[in-house]
Amino acid sequence: MSKSRFSILISLLIFSLFLLSCSTPSWFPIKKGPPHKAKTKELLNREVVIIDGEEYVKVLNPEVSQKGEQAKYLYVPVNEYLSKRETYVVSSVRKDEPRRDPISPKEPLISLKPGEVFAVSSPLSSPELKKKVVIAHIDDRTTHPEEKLGDWVTEKLIKELNRRSQKILCVDYPMIREFLEKRGMPLSGLENPEVLQLLNEVFGIHAVVLGQLSGPYVFMTKSPKDPEGIATAVIRIEVRLLETFTAKTMNTFSVNNPVFAAKEKGTFSEEKAKVRAIDVTVTDLSKLLSKEIEGLDWFCRVAKVEGEAVYLNAGKMTGLRLGDVMEVVRTVGLKERGEVKGKVQISAFFGIDASVGKLIHGRKPEANDILKLARSEGS
Repeated sequence: MSKSRFSILISLLIFSLFLLSCSTPSWFPIKKGPPHKAKTKELLNREVVIIDGEEYVKVLNPEVSQKGEQAKYLYVPVNEYLSKRETYVVSSVRKDEPRRDPISPKEPLISLKPGEVFAVSSPLSSPELKKKVVIAHIDDRTTHPEEKLGDWVTEKLIKELNRRSQKILCVDYPMIREFLEKRGMPLSGLENPEVLQLLNEVFGIHAVVLGQLSGPYVFMTKSPKDPEGIATAVIRIEVRLLETFTAKTMNTFSVNNPVFAAKEKGTFSEEKAKVRAIDVTVTDLSKLLSKEIEGLDWFCRVAKVEGEAVYLNAGKMTGLRLGDVMEVVRTVGLKERGEVKGKVQISAFFGIDASVGKLIHGRKPEANDILKLARSEGS
């Protein structure tokens, strides 16, 4: 394995840990581990899988004969199976085909065999495939050097994008900054085509937002009838949206709040006016950015190919589902699908947002190949 590919794979693992700051998942080693063993003798000849850290027994769906569209198998929690096992027809592990579990129980790799459907009551991923975007630190050009609003505005913009759109997944900027620093790349290099391409190949990032803010400018108006006065604040945020595949600027936006929208009076009126100006401006900016980002064509890349396993830099958080078929395509422009080299079916998830699949048609893909979700018949 070359050093560059090894470095990219390690970065993909680190990315999944940092993608959602509120999550603290365990990780799995990319190597085969010992077969999963049932805890009780009643399960020794039963097919047991681990889903989200819980054990399930594979049983035949009793309704499959009544309704042809029903899933052939169900996955029943172990405790429920043990208490009612006489009512279930189980799927036993074949003796001539030993079960393989490529990871440790701490971070289960959930597999899907061809023709099977999971019928477990676990959270379903969104049907929308999310575009990954980095909101870089917004350069603070405030009129008051002692006030540092850049980080705060960046955080508010990320929250507003997450609230507004189900098609956007914001990537942790401090992690990206650390990634670049370790490679001796200055943060200003986010505009560099080579850096943008690297972020796309390693983390699957589709776009980068660079911005700066000016203000807030605060004005006080007083009168004999209103000695306390009214505070008014104005702030301007300017951003550039860079697309990582072409390393080109998609669009630029310059947004400021209307004066009438940030008027406050009474105690701490100046501070309240500043906060109001920022809230209004960030909300308006998020509308423009979300529409532009959602318009991007979705794709992911092959992170690594090892034997029959094809590792992708997108997974459950992106919106992929077990059984999804991905087309490995030759792409000149993202809006054009081009020649299909092969097809890969998603067979397992690992970490927070990575997946592994198996080639089901065509030629074996290579690292950094582009994949798109296969079109359904008739589309």
